[in-house]
This record gives sequence, structure tokens and C-alpha cells, in this order.
Amino acid sequence: MYVKLNKWINFGDLSLKSTTMELPIAESWKIKMVEHIRTSTREEREQWIKDAHYNLFQLPADQVYIDCLTDSGTGAMSDRQWAALMMGDESYAGSRSFYELKDVITRLTGFEYVIPTHQGRAAENVLFSHLVKEGDIVPGNSHFDTTKGHIESRKATALDCTIDEAKNTQLELPFKGNVDIAKLEKALAENGDKVAFIVVTVTNNTAGGQPVSMENLKEVRRVADKYGKRVILDSARFAENAYFIKTREEGYADKTIKEIAREMFSYADGMTMSAKKDGIVNMGGFIATRHEDWYEGAKKYCIPFEGYLTYGGMNGRDMAALAVGLDENTEFDNLDTRIRQVQYLASRLDEFGIPYQRPVGGHAIFVDAGLVLTKVPKEEFPAQTLAIELYKEAGVRGCEIGYILADRDPVTRENRFGGMDLLRLCIARRVYTNNHMDVIAVALKNVFDRRESITHGYKIVWETELMRHFTVQLEPIQ
Repeated sequence: MYVKLNKWINFGDLSLKSTTMELPIAESWKIKMVEHIRTSTREEREQWIKDAHYNLFQLPADQVYIDCLTDSGTGAMSDRQWAALMMGDESYAGSRSFYELKDVITRLTGFEYVIPTHQGRAAENVLFSHLVKEGDIVPGNSHFDTTKGHIESRKATALDCTIDEAKNTQLELPFKGNVDIAKLEKALAENGDKVAFIVVTVTNNTAGGQPVSMENLKEVRRVADKYGKRVILDSARFAENAYFIKTREEGYADKTIKEIAREMFSYADGMTMSAKKDGIVNMGGFIATRHEDWYEGAKKYCIPFEGYLTYGGMNGRDMAALAVGLDENTEFDNLDTRIRQVQYLASRLDEFGIPYQRPVGGHAIFVDAGLVLTKVPKEEFPAQTLAIELYKEAGVRGCEIGYILADRDPVTRENRFGGMDLLRLCIARRVYTNNHMDVIAVALKNVFDRRESITHGYKIVWETELMRHFTVQLEPIQ
């Protein structure tokens, strides 16, 4: 989007009207505080990543120059959020801050029943403790690692029903996060009472931050109603999903983000949310639903797992900041600024011919490691190898969203190589400038230019049974 500017140039008595210039849209915020970050030498980084057993999660943050590990809890809060933080009500029961948060959530979603939790995986733990039992099947679109973990830890099955086109990273489709309706209906028809509910992740993180269309949400609702099932939205980035509906889907250009979000949630029965993403807070999450039976069922797990019902796992001040964050981040300008920065990084990678999941999503770049490190066998984890090479190159910390994250099959204990193998470069909200994006892009280009010389990856020497990528230990294969 550009604003046209007619510029007049005066030379003494001579006035000439210049050609029309295009004025780029700048950030919708200005900077009030800065934090120092330090550079390091390659020799330091090589030793640091070795000490961390080649797991970027295990690096101390002081050893990272530009941190693209996650956008979860890493955003910069606004002045209004900091002000709300100071006004938080820390009452154990009946906190004013809870009712302020509940009011915002209900206005955005239409859900009457709200339970705060300390983050998204806590929301899943509380709600799934009530809803998921051994032998259940939970179909959805590329369940993220914690969602899948909370399902599989209860000896249930997370059934991926994402559209097949999502696996082709170079294919340009506006809504590659969509549920494949035929796959979903087949799952419901064949499994009947075993299906606990349907989960739709907006945006679809595991598929590369790809959005889900409103039409697809309507179709999921139709099929769910046909088989008498309920729908949960995994809503960590629902506002970014609403942005893509507004900018990509016919009939929504003139609607506000809040109007689009309200319609999205109208096709669901409940939600879990890690508020550390689109809520732009450092910690927090919640469950919300329109069904009293879900609320009553979750309540009995909230108190022992998280805390009393009107604070869950959150302080009053955190709930106050979240209420403001949800309100602010469902405005177009804030989202537009954020997503344009991700698009800027994508444009730099386009200059260098580096393949990523296209079209670019709203919170990260997902580099297709299989198309970059073609000589590294899948058994040696190309995306993790690429993440390590990028860190050694410039101190940029990314995250593997691929074969390590996929864990092992819970029955066969074999590594799961059926999905995509991506290097995710998350962009924290309102934290880095485009100069930092340039550093990321050039560093990745340097690795890309020597990709033919990278012929080996890594092997696992220690892992946990579930969600191993957080703590896995690796060694290089010589």
C-alpha cells in the first residue's frame, strides 16, 4: 500500500512539479526503549553450539545475536500494555483484571466461558484432560507439537487432515493451512464415536504458518454438525489468520479484523490460546467455550493444575496486559506492520533464490531444508543441520520444524519422516528492524552458497519419549 505524494521543487522564480513519488508505509509504532545485543565470533559460536549438544534450545540467550527461535512471548509490549500492567488487580478470587480480560475475549470470540492458564500448552492440558481418553482420535490440520503431545500422551491419535498441497512448499496457494474436507469426512465416517473433537489450528504453524480460509472453517463446521462433533480452534495466531482472510479471501476486504475474528469463532465450539503470540504478552493463555459442559469439565482440572478459576496460571497484571494486547492486535495497522516485515525478509530470500514455504505466512519464514541441503540424508535431519549452520554463520537462532519435532511413532517407535522438514525463522513482534532482516537473509545466503559442501548432518544420542526437540542431544556425523 502506498500514498501518492505530489512534490513541488522551487528554483528561485522557477516552480516545477516533479513526478509523483510513492511514499512507503512505515511502522505503526515508534521506539521508546532499546536493549543491547552483542555479536560474537564464529569460533565462539562453534564452541557454544557444541556445548549445547547441537540443540539451539539449549543455548543461553546471551550467546544469540538475532533470536528467531520463536515468536512466543518474545514480542515488545505497547505503552498501553505497560500501563495496564501497573493497574493489575492481584486479588486471589474475583480479580477485576480477570473480568476485564473475560470481557475482551467474549467480545472478540462470542465465547461466554473463559478459564485463564499460564500458556497455550497449559490450556491444552486442562481441556484435554477432560476431553481426551485412551483410544480417541482427534482429526485436524497439522497438529502442533504440544497439541499432538497432549493427545498422544493420553494414548489417543492425532490424525492429520491437512490438504496435500501444503507439502509442496513452492506451490502458491492463498490458504495452504486448510483442512482437507474429504479426509475429515472420511475420518468421521470411519471412526464414529472414537472422534473426541476436531481441532483447527489458525494459522497452521506446522505447515509453515499458513492460514485457513473462512470458507474452510464453514465447511469444517458443516461436516462436524453432520456427524455431531464439536470443533476447537487452536488460536495462537487467530489475528494473523484474520488478516489473511481480509487480504486474500473474497468478500472480506471491507470487514475489520475484529469482525472477521468474531465470524471465525462462530464456526467453533471452543478455543485454546497461547496468548504469547497474538496477545503480545510474555506469558499467558486461556480456554474459552460456548458450552457449559466443557467449562464445568475443565474447571476440575484448572484448580489443581493451574490455580483458582479467576486467575488460572496468570497474575492479575498479566491478565490486564493481555486484555489490552488482544484489543490492540486485532486492529489492521498493527498486524499490517508486523506481516510486512515478514514479507520483507521473504523478498530478500527471493533475491537469493532460497526456497521457503510459499506464500509467506504471518509470523515466520519456513525454509525448505530438503531443497537446500540436498546432500544431507533425511535420517541426518537436514532442517536441524541448516539451523546449526545458520547459527554458526551469524549467531541467528532458528528452530527446526521437521523430523526431530515430529517425534517417533508412538507404536513402532520409528522416526516419522512423512512430513515436511523446515527451518522456521520466527520474527518477534515489534522487536527487530529491517536491518536485522537483512543480516538474517545474507547469513542464510552465505550458507546457501556453500550448500553443496554440506553432505552430513547429525545423529541423536539422547532424547525424551515425547516432545524431544526441546531437549534432544545430537552429535555431528563425520
